[in-house]
Amino acid sequence: MEHKETMPLGVVIERRESSSRWQRWAFQPIAVIPGAPPVEGWREIMTGPGWVHFHIGTLPAELYRSQTPAYLHNLSMTRPSVYVVLRQDPDAPEDQPYRPLLVTLSPYEAEEYAISGDEIVDAVAMPDAVMEWMQAYIDKRHVEQPFIKRQRDKHKEAQTESPMPLDVYGKPVRGGGNRGGGQGNV
Repeated sequence: MEHKETMPLGVVIERRESSSRWQRWAFQPIAVIPGAPPVEGWREIMTGPGWVHFHIGTLPAELYRSQTPAYLHNLSMTRPSVYVVLRQDPDAPEDQPYRPLLVTLSPYEAEEYAISGDEIVDAVAMPDAVMEWMQAYIDKRHVEQPFIKRQRDKHKEAQTESPMPLDVYGKPVRGGGNRGGGQGNV
């Protein structure tokens, strides 16, 4: 049975005016809000010259026992992060083209989404409350797995001498190994 714990995280993105003539705005995840309530659509939370911050959704961050090595790796980084994955929504208006797909605390899972190139994957600073929650989970669930070096197969050494002659691939050769010599049994 997989032990799993969840915490709701609100996704905050920044919409900034773009200097590109092909793209009016640039979008980037900038923060998460621990324990945020669900929201419908994009909710504006802060505005400045040329930028707006939106709370665009709340997703569960999930911790799994099998992923504790990844969480330890995340905590060992200079800046522990929450990884936010955004996917483009073809039915959304131009000024709100993304929807939150996933928040994860595993850098390995985030890397899998980044490889596809179809989503925006960004690391945001991990809030202290999330860090404490994750550390408590690791302390409770992590089991250190000892490294076991794999030994080479010894099947070549264990092979006994065959009474039949073998070809170069180790297969038995019929007729004493004399193939096509023209002096076989008639």
